[in-house]
Amino acid sequence: MDFRLAGYLDTKAIIEFDHVAQSDRVRVNFIHQAVSSRNCYVAVTDDQVVAYGVLDYSFFGHGFVSILYVKPNYRRQGVGTYLIRHMERSCNTKKLFATVPETNTEMQALLEKAGFQPSGTLENLKEDRELVYYMRRRRYDDED
Repeated sequence: MDFRLAGYLDTKAIIEFDHVAQSDRVRVNFIHQAVSSRNCYVAVTDDQVVAYGVLDYSFFGHGFVSILYVKPNYRRQGVGTYLIRHMERSCNTKKLFATVPETNTEMQALLEKAGFQPSGTLENLKEDRELVYYMRRRRYDDED
């Protein structure tokens, strides 16, 4: 499995397996913007994009995983964990954050497995409460 920044040609593959993007123009625009801003990473196996994640710096200037999406038939095989670790290595801030709906227990488990820890909650963004997760990046552990 390879991990790299997504390119323009990857957007079609991402939109095809992201079930939200198939019916939500806002998500499609988000994907295009993330790719063109060089904030979107993909996991590729057998020349096929099987997951994508977006790492930006919109969360109070810290690294923020705004989305991590794995193609359904590749879930629970470590793809998400490896992709999030790749984004961690690519991040250029000491702290990395992610949010996840309270009902998305699979993503919560993935974040915890990758080294994130609960940091708080956000209310009133969506129907579900958003749980905030935090990671102090490993390469900074020896500093300060």
